[in-house]
Amino acid sequence: MSAASVELPHGELPLIAEANHIMDRLPGYRVEIIGGQLLVTPPPDGPHAVVLTDLILPFAAAGLHGPDSKVVQGIGLWLPTDAEDYAVPDLAIVDADADDHLIENNCYDPVCFRLVLEVTSSNWKNDLKTKVTAYAAAMVPVYVIVDRKHQRLHVLTDPDCADYSTHRVHSPGETVTLPDSLGAQVTLDVAEILAAGRPKSAPDEG
Repeated sequence: MSAASVELPHGELPLIAEANHIMDRLPGYRVEIIGGQLLVTPPPDGPHAVVLTDLILPFAAAGLHGPDSKVVQGIGLWLPTDAEDYAVPDLAIVDADADDHLIENNCYDPVCFRLVLEVTSSNWKNDLKTKVTAYAAAMVPVYVIVDRKHQRLHVLTDPDCADYSTHRVHSPGETVTLPDSLGAQVTLDVAEILAAGRPKSAPDEG
């Protein structure tokens, strides 16, 4: 996203009610509850959106947007970390029957998620730390981070409820083949992805 996310304390309303109230007041902002804290993130910048589209294309070309699975943006993932916790990854691959796994507040059971992907901006610490723990706790098999801050691509696999046992960091010049558990072979060019996501007006910001 284009600016730092903001952690907000909650008042008398249930957290989800507060989250939905914030979304009503701030259209386009992403609101999440992780570890019992509200995280509010401004709308994304242009390169953030471009790199997401560039990533959708190889997933779709591999057949992952078809009868068995779907490539989706902005779908809520219910988290087991706290009573009202949920996250909204930038991109996800879910089973085609994901609608059968709706829990509440437009959030879905993590059992139907094959992959979650985040593209960092000024909230990069959330993606590299907070969400690693959250997605591992949800046992999401694959977590990919396009780290625009440090110009790296992270692929995390083998969740163990608290962390990912395997965390590989890839640099420009490498190609990365994602795990077969996705249901198809997908290979990503790290340099191309990072170049697409590089902010043009503020090259030193991630």
